[in-house]
Amino acid sequence: MLYVKAPAKINLTLDVLYKRPDNYHEVEMIMTTVDLSDRIGLESRKDGQIKINSTNGFIPDDNRNLAYQAAQLIKDTYGIKEGVTIVIDKEIPVAAGLAGGSSDAAATLKGLNELWGLNLSIDTLAELGAKIGSDVSFCVYGGTALATGRGEKIHHLPAPPTCWIVLAKPKIGVSTAQVYGGLNVDEIEHPNTKQMIEAIEKNDYFMMCESVGNVLESVTFELHPEVVMIKEQMKRFGADAVLMSGSGPTVFGLVDNESRLPRIYNGLRGFCDEVFAVRLLGERNSLA
Repeated sequence: MLYVKAPAKINLTLDVLYKRPDNYHEVEMIMTTVDLSDRIGLESRKDGQIKINSTNGFIPDDNRNLAYQAAQLIKDTYGIKEGVTIVIDKEIPVAAGLAGGSSDAAATLKGLNELWGLNLSIDTLAELGAKIGSDVSFCVYGGTALATGRGEKIHHLPAPPTCWIVLAKPKIGVSTAQVYGGLNVDEIEHPNTKQMIEAIEKNDYFMMCESVGNVLESVTFELHPEVVMIKEQMKRFGADAVLMSGSGPTVFGLVDNESRLPRIYNGLRGFCDEVFAVRLLGERNSLA
């Protein structure tokens, strides 16, 4: 069995510029990986089938699963006769705005590249990933990047200032399509993406904290008031900056001083079952 890590991502910024003719939204967002990962196990099968086994009963085990789609795409594109058993050991919360499914797909692409000796470049894998979902290309590379287009155009950035991240997910799932559908592009207060890039390039933690922003918050907050409460509590417990990731409902806080972590972490455990304190990864993945 070959194992590949599939890290979660957070959005330091998420901006929507306009709705495109193809019904996707043109986005501009800065994403970075955090040290919370699923583990993907891959084992070749002689019968040509794709089988998904997961530790989490809430994720589909058929072609709705992005890891399944990744395996099918590799098989179809390169004429692979073998099948694969994909074991998904879930740590990343499901439907959380942390790209868990996209990261599982990216890890599957990288793992099958090795398992089946395809010798594809990381850029080729990222291009394949774009056919599966908007965040998959970023997850193939990992690290930190400005993503544009519908999220598939990746412009690499240095690792952001090192800090702790507290993640808190309430017991709800959020429909990304519903959130984007509820967004009024004409009324958006855009985050300062340029300033965030400058903060990352200068390794300026406080400028990074000042620059976080996510235009989808207003929609998700209206649909799910409990997300607002988590954000307010996280601020009250002492996080330096607090933001919802993706379309939510996970909220994250940036903390540079480890001594403040327990108060924030323990305070949020009263509101959420799924709370994590992790480090930023920030560095790009290798193909291994």
